[in-house]
Amino acid sequence: MATSMSSHFCLQTSESKTSHFPNWYSPETGIYSSKHSSISLSTDPFLDIVSFIFSHRHDGVTALIDSSSGYSISYSKLLPLVQSMASGLHHLGVSQGDVVMLLLPNSVHFPIIFLSVLYSGAIVTTMNPLSSMLEIKKQIADCNVRFAFTLLEKVDKLKNLGVHAIGVPENMDLDAEKIGFLPFYKLIGGQFGKAPRPVIRQQDAAAIMYSSGTTGVSKGVVLTHGNFIAMIELFVRFEASQYQYSSSKNVYLAALPMFHIYGLSLFVVGLLSLGSSIVIMRRFDASKLVKVIDNYGVTHFPVVPPILTALTMRAKGVCENSLKSLKQVSSGAAPSSRKAIEDFFEALPHVDFIQGYGMTESTAVGTRGFNNEEHHKYSSIGLLAPNMQAKVVDWNSGSSLPPGCYGELWLRGPAIMQRYLNNVEATKMTIDKDGWLRTGDIICFDEDGYLYLSDRLKEIIKYKGYQIAPADLEAILISHPEILDAAVTSAIDEVCGEIPVAFVVRRDGGTLTQEAVMDFVAKQVAPYKKVRRVLFTKSIPKSAAGKILRKELRKFLSSRL
Repeated sequence: MATSMSSHFCLQTSESKTSHFPNWYSPETGIYSSKHSSISLSTDPFLDIVSFIFSHRHDGVTALIDSSSGYSISYSKLLPLVQSMASGLHHLGVSQGDVVMLLLPNSVHFPIIFLSVLYSGAIVTTMNPLSSMLEIKKQIADCNVRFAFTLLEKVDKLKNLGVHAIGVPENMDLDAEKIGFLPFYKLIGGQFGKAPRPVIRQQDAAAIMYSSGTTGVSKGVVLTHGNFIAMIELFVRFEASQYQYSSSKNVYLAALPMFHIYGLSLFVVGLLSLGSSIVIMRRFDASKLVKVIDNYGVTHFPVVPPILTALTMRAKGVCENSLKSLKQVSSGAAPSSRKAIEDFFEALPHVDFIQGYGMTESTAVGTRGFNNEEHHKYSSIGLLAPNMQAKVVDWNSGSSLPPGCYGELWLRGPAIMQRYLNNVEATKMTIDKDGWLRTGDIICFDEDGYLYLSDRLKEIIKYKGYQIAPADLEAILISHPEILDAAVTSAIDEVCGEIPVAFVVRRDGGTLTQEAVMDFVAKQVAPYKKVRRVLFTKSIPKSAAGKILRKELRKFLSSRL
């Protein structure tokens, strides 16, 4: 962001400031501490995430449910399935440290595959199944992927890239007869005996998740077993402890993608330690939303802003007895507008609403809202999670800012990533020598310790809950022989939240059309990354250092509305 984050961005004037600060903020160090009590994390260096999850006792009965067929997997069968598949992976040749790709949509099998890979000491890398083969090839090379679980139609394509690929059925009942799924059934149900368990340490890599970080192209975020253990304790289990009702009676609707850190943290790992039931939508379908919630008695629904809007719209037209099971809707990935929140409460006044904040680089840990008799701060992203520290930093001077001032959020704590894969320079730019993660987001603490997210400094477009790095799209655009220069920013869209918009400088004499530009990009990226609008311009606004001034691009778009 080109604008200064200095003192005039404070909510109070300099005259009104006092030297008295709350005990959760230190003016000497500039460090904000969590208002929540610290949580004791396991110091056992040999604790792995799978052992940690199944070490928690609960009275949960049904773990995973397919929303379309009703096919389910009970908690009593969950660990045996994970162990059976881990033995199958060992028999297949998967060794400790190997990278296994999950190129899959949501399914009841996703958590089982993920946990079995980690149980084997191998590492998971996830990816949107809608990704183009060019994107898939790039990630395979970056991670040195040896094995993959994917859609049946992608098996041969991955095998051509030298990857041992296995097709995964949507659910056991409907796809049992398809011969293409036999390798998967043999893997999960084979009698391979117990495989030898490798020694797994908390500091060992568990997953490589891709993120755009503060800016630039997508990078592999290396998350450890310890990171995931911290996430479960500081995010999922801690949040559950704030409510009086039993977590094992909760029913969560999984419409968010499991390949993204938000969905992964909840539906693939965290909630399984609590005994909650997880109803899984293979893909989000607004037309089926009300029916699924009512049929399965969904109590908790994690969303992103576009899904929140879709839920609100559907709720306005339902009968009196519909959606009565819902207790809470939690929103993340991007801030919800005040109007969207007001519309939600008008449609569903009995449902609690909270927002939260986290990054792939922080294993989804950051802040979380909580409403009680004293506070109902619906537009806030909540309080700092236990064991987490923060700084609010002036973007120009680098100085720390007190409560009431907007600045860049820095985070430190046990859930912060280990590093970026194969990118020492990007790691150093993102995590300083003292362990502070520069998030790139502009926030402010209020007098009660609640955080508020301002205009995002990150040059990231959020589209239906997925992150899109403008730099990736710009690299594709500039590769076109008729494009001299290009920049990508976002535009508000009522349905999607935000969509990618390309500003393109044509070469002299070029006859390139908007449709041709969009088609060129569409052939090389996943559908959700497609450029939706193209504007031709004579030049791209840039700073003296050559950085694209996206704020100017967004200002131009706003002036045309």
